[in-house]
Amino acid sequence: MGKKTPKYQRRRMRNHAAENSKNGALISILAMACLLFIFGFVAQSVAEGKSLAFDRSIILALREPGNPSALIGPAWVQEAARDLTSLGSIIVLAIITLSVAGYLFLERKHAVAWLMLAAVFGGIALNDLLKFAFARPRPDFVSPAARVFTTSFPSGHATLSAIVYLTIAALLARSQSSSKVGLYFIVLAALLTILIGVSRIYLGVHYPTDVLGGWCIGAAWALGCWVLMARLGQGGQVESRGPT
Repeated sequence: MGKKTPKYQRRRMRNHAAENSKNGALISILAMACLLFIFGFVAQSVAEGKSLAFDRSIILALREPGNPSALIGPAWVQEAARDLTSLGSIIVLAIITLSVAGYLFLERKHAVAWLMLAAVFGGIALNDLLKFAFARPRPDFVSPAARVFTTSFPSGHATLSAIVYLTIAALLARSQSSSKVGLYFIVLAALLTILIGVSRIYLGVHYPTDVLGGWCIGAAWALGCWVLMARLGQGGQVESRGPT
């Protein structure tokens, strides 16, 4: 058998990359479907009031017995929770989003920047619409340790932190030649999103099902945007993979 030509090898590499991309998109779509199914289940339980007993038990477990106004744990844990929860605030997320978008514009990756902005601000609109539709009151049987201004379901901090941090992590992962580095970015973003959501429950400003619903819809939205970005990248409508 003769030696393979460079042209044949390049074609084989392109076919292999296309197959990997197709498999990745399929897995992402299946994951989106699972997340949306879980969100639907949680949303139905919330709408019918079936989750209230579970929600109350979790929140009260994080309070001193007989004193619902006092959080368990030392003062530094409470302060750490407030610091963590601020990382999911609309102001912080907007600053991070606009900063990353500005960097992408300077790197002349305009299409990627616009897609990221559309993903984030579209997610904000979706979250506001869901809050309006469900209009769930905040927990009123404990004293919240942070000020809140909107309705409860789904958690905006959980939803938007999932959208912003997972979308940025996906952008960073796409720019890496090492899959281990890309996985590191994804895991770090997921861990940060989880910590922000847990802080909302600990501070008593959200029910656990608010946060779970926010994680599900936010992660599904981020996955959908990633699939769209990957598809457009294959078609040449957005900038190809490269160092950022």
